[in-house]
Amino acid sequence: MRGRPKIVLARTYEEAIQIYEKYKNNILGVITDVRFPRVERGEKDGLAGIKLCAAIRKEDPFVPLIIQSSESDNVAYAAKFDAAFIDKNSKKMDVDLRRIVSDNFGFGDFIFRNPDTLEEIARVKNLKELQNILFAVPAESFLYHISRNHVSRWLYSRAMFPVAEFLKPITWSSLQDVDAHRKIIFEAIVKYRKMKNQGVVAIFKRDRFDRYSNFARIGEGSLGGKGRGLAFIDNMVKHHPEFEEFENARVAIPKTVVLCTDVFDEFMDTNNLYQIALSDADDDLILRYFLKAKLPDRLVEDFFTFFDVVKSPIAIRSSSLLEDSHYQPFAGIYNTYMIPYLDDKYEMLRMLSDAIKGVYASVYFRDSKAYMQATSNVIDQEKMAVILQEVVGNQYGDRYYPSMSGVARSLNYYPIGDEKAEEGIVNLALGLGKYIVDGGMTLRFSPYHPNQVLQTSEMEIALKETQTRFYALDLRNAGQDFSIDDGFNLLKLHVKEAEKDGSLSYIASTYDPYDQIIRDGLYPGGRKVITFANILQHDVFPLPRILQLALKYGQQEMRRPVEIEFAATMSREKDKTGTFYLLQIRPIVDSKEMLDEDLTSISDEKVLLRSNNSLGHGVMNEINDIIYVKTDDYSASHNQEIAWEIEKLNQQFLNEGKNYILVGPGRWGSSDTWLGIPVKWPHISAARVIVEAGLTNYRVDPSQGTHFFQNLTSFGVGYFTINAFMNDGVYNQEYLNTQPAVHETKYLRHVHFEQPMVVKMDGKKKQGVVLMPEEQQN
Repeated sequence: MRGRPKIVLARTYEEAIQIYEKYKNNILGVITDVRFPRVERGEKDGLAGIKLCAAIRKEDPFVPLIIQSSESDNVAYAAKFDAAFIDKNSKKMDVDLRRIVSDNFGFGDFIFRNPDTLEEIARVKNLKELQNILFAVPAESFLYHISRNHVSRWLYSRAMFPVAEFLKPITWSSLQDVDAHRKIIFEAIVKYRKMKNQGVVAIFKRDRFDRYSNFARIGEGSLGGKGRGLAFIDNMVKHHPEFEEFENARVAIPKTVVLCTDVFDEFMDTNNLYQIALSDADDDLILRYFLKAKLPDRLVEDFFTFFDVVKSPIAIRSSSLLEDSHYQPFAGIYNTYMIPYLDDKYEMLRMLSDAIKGVYASVYFRDSKAYMQATSNVIDQEKMAVILQEVVGNQYGDRYYPSMSGVARSLNYYPIGDEKAEEGIVNLALGLGKYIVDGGMTLRFSPYHPNQVLQTSEMEIALKETQTRFYALDLRNAGQDFSIDDGFNLLKLHVKEAEKDGSLSYIASTYDPYDQIIRDGLYPGGRKVITFANILQHDVFPLPRILQLALKYGQQEMRRPVEIEFAATMSREKDKTGTFYLLQIRPIVDSKEMLDEDLTSISDEKVLLRSNNSLGHGVMNEINDIIYVKTDDYSASHNQEIAWEIEKLNQQFLNEGKNYILVGPGRWGSSDTWLGIPVKWPHISAARVIVEAGLTNYRVDPSQGTHFFQNLTSFGVGYFTINAFMNDGVYNQEYLNTQPAVHETKYLRHVHFEQPMVVKMDGKKKQGVVLMPEEQQN
């Protein structure tokens, strides 16, 4: 609205002068009558309009003036002030007015004219056309227009204020150089178009979508959750100039076009798909029906334009209305397909259409229906927008993948060492992000402490707990066998393959089996370990800093903790440059993460366990069992036997699908049996809270569960450290000893309560409590 030209009416000469003074820098033109009142005279002045023109011409020789009068003699004055004249007596007065306003005030097309004959040389409709023709217009015509301010006026009338403002003072008299002028205008347009395309969800127009465009939509409906997230990030990057300040890194979103939800509605209606979709047919049958259906024809040309601009593989992602509903995590319910870039655009069109229909069909697959039911959503309210996005990556032969992809969260509920919860946490991997979503082994670090990566702190952990496989897009698979599984054309490869592709230059370290050490960087021979050492520790690429900014601004502008998906490609030249792409942002809403109470206010009488140094976050209220190591006559020499007993009990819990709380002395999972019980993760995998309880005669610094840290974080297990004898926390073992045991051995007791024990953990403050079962509290 603010960009539309306004018409301001002056009723007297003084008012006209006042308005002109106020708006003179933004006036597209002035239309004046000849006879109207002047206040100081208290009467009509027969030449007020002519005097107004004279006053304006003194200030601005070029602003368009139109004089209208019923006295045709006044045409002489018009010529004097280089104004257009309209005769009020003429039958076609309004037609004349319309034509003159359109020609002179910058509306309509911009017409380059021959200054001598005024005949048309060229005509441009929009900024893109102006940009393309600038250097081809003959110098004398160009000079004629710039010396009369025509270009900036045309821009003003189109509400392109930044460029118009910038160009207005650059007049012929100030510059006197036609070619310099062309260049200045050209660069201003390029800069403006880049700026405009950021943060705006423009409507996709074939003639305007080009390499400066970032984000557009087709259709009028909703963008869906992911679509809105992308528009939000794009805007965020535009508004914070810090993202532009990296010498060797560009921050952007991939080129994106969103098919809004109305395209989905139209597709479902015109092909009569609701009946099969809402039936109990199996997924394959539903997919077959959807693949046979037809997308609207008008999309074909738009898709071809998109292919031409992107020239890379395309990801087809779902963006559903419910996916972002702030209270239910819908992420990952629907499919994401990827298709290779082909020279045969009709073949590519077929693959793209199939993928879009596959995403549409996935709304009605069995899992989605079950999920809808579980979250009490009505499936016919679900509408699907589809995001078409260039896949971030480099091509290596028949494979395509990014140097790294990852997920960053602005809250870290497992801070270790001097990390803080609010500094956030990142999971990083080589290759496509599907590897992370599928729960692969990623590298976990805090963007504020990139030098302290637990997984690479000890050689033994680094060899065991770093990535060994990665996903790449198979460019040879042209999707003939389109299937429900959206990963049908992805390759799961061994890291060795990436080494052959030459994509590990700043990402891997090399294990030297002779010296038994891991060296940062690539060396011949030796296993390659994905450590990202050169990026995290040696700052080859400013990844940690970019992530700090993205998390900071994302959280600030969403006003809640966020999760961001990203990918980055390093240049193939060894020049240490790269591009960081933000792919998705969403608020972190995990039902169990809604914890508002102050745990320190719960009295010690009510708790079985309290830790002031806990990891994990949330509330659990379905655990009725606790297994603890007896401390009377405890000796570390029995730790191996205790481990075997726990393994047996754990297996019973797994078979029954139940969970328990595990309490014991020293470090759980330590390889040194004198420091703690040497369990491995599979032996305690049904435990939901693991407690390290110090003993008077047996003090070990808390380990914070280093040995199965990866599993703690991925399964959301709580880890408590308690030293009750040093008044650090509470461990009410006396009470447990009075309860009947379901199972008791020389070393262990297993107690079952009828009522569940409620576990509450505040990951930000590192507080954790296990409350007494309800029956005991009453």
